Amino acid sequence: MSENNTGRKRIATVWLCGCSGCHMSFLDLDEKLIDLARLADVVASPIADVKDIPECDIGLVEGSVANEENLEVLKHLRAKAKVLVSLGDCAGFGCVPMLRNQFSNEEVLERAYVEVESTAFGEVPTVEVPKLLPKVLPIHECVKVDAWIPGCPPSPEAIWAAVSGLLTGQPAEKKVALAYD
Repeated sequence: MSENNTGRKRIATVWLCGCSGCHMSFLDLDEKLIDLARLADVVASPIADVKDIPECDIGLVEGSVANEENLEVLKHLRAKAKVLVSLGDCAGFGCVPMLRNQFSNEEVLERAYVEVESTAFGEVPTVEVPKLLPKVLPIHECVKVDAWIPGCPPSPEAIWAAVSGLLTGQPAEKKVALAYD
């Protein structure tokens, strides 16, 4: 992995359709975050609410692709990242968000905005809601993925082994599952 013009590696993370558990595991690196800061800069993350993703060495993607906005963010990160990593089972396999695939988009929106007991709006919003894709997809069905960190969510140890290994060129330990395409 080559360094950018500042001499430091760069990491960007995005959160698509998922629960944010993978980002919580990333934060659970605890003191390893200091070690990560020595290796690289986190240049974009939903935690920092960065809207424009800059060029980066590693892009970590949490969640499935459920709507046009997810797809746009994913394609943008793929274009900016030298290595794109599927972070967690939703990104890798679709998992819980794909349960939506057994219903039509109309049924999903009706249940979410009209029928739901807690926050019923009485009608489906038309402007604020990104257009749903016909079905929820794992990210590898939309873009090329270079590596996967499985788990729901992946453990902080698995995330550290994979990310630090990618940054330093050292392979992840065998006890940590990291697959390469």
